[in-house]
Amino acid sequence: MAADDSRGDQPIVIKKYANRRLYNTKSSSYITLDDLSRMTREGKDFQVLDAKIGTDITHSILTQIIMEEEASGGEQMLPISFLRQLISMYGNSMQAVVPHYLEATMDNFRLNQRKLHESWTASAGTDAFAKLAETNMAMFQAAASAFLPGIQRPGTAAPTPTPPASATRTGPPSSGEIDALKEQMQAMQKKLDELGN
Repeated sequence: MAADDSRGDQPIVIKKYANRRLYNTKSSSYITLDDLSRMTREGKDFQVLDAKIGTDITHSILTQIIMEEEASGGEQMLPISFLRQLISMYGNSMQAVVPHYLEATMDNFRLNQRKLHESWTASAGTDAFAKLAETNMAMFQAAASAFLPGIQRPGTAAPTPTPPASATRTGPPSSGEIDALKEQMQAMQKKLDELGN
């Protein structure tokens, strides 16, 4: 197993034991959640397995890292309004689409990160950073509005909701709805590109 882990195309296998200790099978050493957080920031791919039954628990470990980062007392990354909107999407008919949408949004953000950083540096910092933060919040608000029609944006009067016909069904989203979401993502990508220019 350790030989496979050393190959660049294989994720590093981390085993989690019942005593909550994490064992890096590549370095043959015990590590902490802080080490996993650092590995994530460095772009190292890893997979966390339950040592007893072998199930993949990477999702729960990454979620735990985010919870500890948010509760560390430092600057929080996830706004309360975003967390509320995210929680309200659980059980929604569009729930299956949300992970793909968030993943694509974050991928687009990372692809534009260098361009946005250059724009921020060129325009002396503070104003560009505020504009970037405002654009990102607008992007997440647009995403929430796409999934939950009629959602109230901070600082605005609550609109009268007019749910589409598709909001009353419980089946998976149609291809038309997915196409509409793709169009909204392209529109947000265009706004990010304009900000970087």
